[in-house]
Amino acid sequence: MINWKEMKNLHVISKLSEILNKWYGTELIWADAQSKIQSGHLDKGKEFKSLFFKVQFNMPHGHEFIHQDIENITEELKAGHDQTIVFESYFKHIKGVASKVVVDGEYMGTVIAYPFMMDSVTENEKEELVAQMVEAGTSESDAKSAIAHLRFMNQTDVEYLPELNELVSEEIIEFHEEISKREERIQELNSELGDKYRYHMMIGKSKKMQQIYNLLEKVSTSEASVFIQGENGTGKELVAKAIHYYSPRKENMFLAVNCSAFNDNLLDSELFGHMKGAFTGAIKDKKGLFEQANGGTLFLDEIGDTSLSMQVKLLRVLQEGTFLPVGATGPKKTDVRIIAATNRDIKKMMETGEFREDLYYRINVINVNLPPLRDRREDVPILMDHFLKKRCDEAGLPMKSFSKKCLEKMLDYHWPGNVRELENEVERLVVLAGDDKIITPDQLSPRIMEAVGGPRGGGSVVRGINTNGSLKAALEELEALMIREGLKRCNFNKSKLSKELGISRASLIMKVDKYDLDKRKKAANE
Repeated sequence: MINWKEMKNLHVISKLSEILNKWYGTELIWADAQSKIQSGHLDKGKEFKSLFFKVQFNMPHGHEFIHQDIENITEELKAGHDQTIVFESYFKHIKGVASKVVVDGEYMGTVIAYPFMMDSVTENEKEELVAQMVEAGTSESDAKSAIAHLRFMNQTDVEYLPELNELVSEEIIEFHEEISKREERIQELNSELGDKYRYHMMIGKSKKMQQIYNLLEKVSTSEASVFIQGENGTGKELVAKAIHYYSPRKENMFLAVNCSAFNDNLLDSELFGHMKGAFTGAIKDKKGLFEQANGGTLFLDEIGDTSLSMQVKLLRVLQEGTFLPVGATGPKKTDVRIIAATNRDIKKMMETGEFREDLYYRINVINVNLPPLRDRREDVPILMDHFLKKRCDEAGLPMKSFSKKCLEKMLDYHWPGNVRELENEVERLVVLAGDDKIITPDQLSPRIMEAVGGPRGGGSVVRGINTNGSLKAALEELEALMIREGLKRCNFNKSKLSKELGISRASLIMKVDKYDLDKRKKAANE
């Protein structure tokens, strides 16, 4: 589509308009392919260069007369092979010149130089025109004045006028083509930029994310097992999907299971399936994920939460490509690529005997370590804009923007929930902003406003501690609160939290037991 509004700002077209008016007394008009005037003559306060055209527009139906002329011109130009024509207007003996604007074989609009009269017109014909104008709604004096200001042209004049008009048409076409090339180049650059800062659905321009993209590019054509490590909310499943959909297995199934969501018996049935009658409630055979994903990829999320007995079964599948459904008498074969992930410290778990070394070396052929969002703060603005656009598009809302203060506070926040927390916060902000185009800091979640009150990236502000009673009781209450919040933040990774708090792991375990904060003990007692 031609950006018609830009045409009046082009220096060349402005000069040609002046020349056409100076030499021929005409008004330069352009209209789109639907015959709608786009040259600003319908705008309030428009200054007309032709007195006749101004008088015509001020008639009760003046606009309709010119619109009818443009429709007729458009039909004639579309139907014929001429680039430019001289036409008769609605008013007798009033003429104009029209040139078509064609881009890539498509009729885009019309450029018109209007009005003028031939010098062969007689006085009787002028009087006839005055009468027609008076009948159309103007005064006799205005009609005569408008006609007196017209240029009366000879045949030579009419030969040069179309050439100048065609120049305007050519300038419009050339400008449109240049703009189109520029937009195509911008799209190419945006595409390159998008490719550079994203891989599949992952987004980030930080050095750490670029290193991960490069690694995933190399992994994409292999069949090697991949082990993804990272905190909750860092996008482990997105990485797994990217590996699958860029691999030779992309046409087959990608299935995912969260190993921490099932106890051993349920996980056994979920992964390997079961036979009818294998246990109470097994009313029919059920295919497990290893069978369903045959030829594809199976993503084992939170593999660090599996029991040692389940780890033995997983190792067998990886080594032999066979598994035994619950209640089956014989093994089944499968061809599945395993991608595993965890947020736990697997090396520490191997030291304590909680995770099998042989399984670790089977799943950890390629290791992808996802950085937390606080370690790639330069990605926060890009992710904010991405989630903002996504949410506004989904809700059918005009694009919003973050105020500078809002952006600063979100950059200062440490994002313990990582990308998932950031996405949820942006979605919340879009809802709370309502019809406001600017998202302000007063709409941020209280936890963010409290957390960023301290140093950049600092911890949460502790509130609600009882200051009455003994100092020892208050300190114990603060200690319990810090450990409880820390365990949630670190997803009960005691090794990680002990480093953050500056105490030994053994000391932390004793304190967790003292304050009854262990989630596993609680789950066992429920």
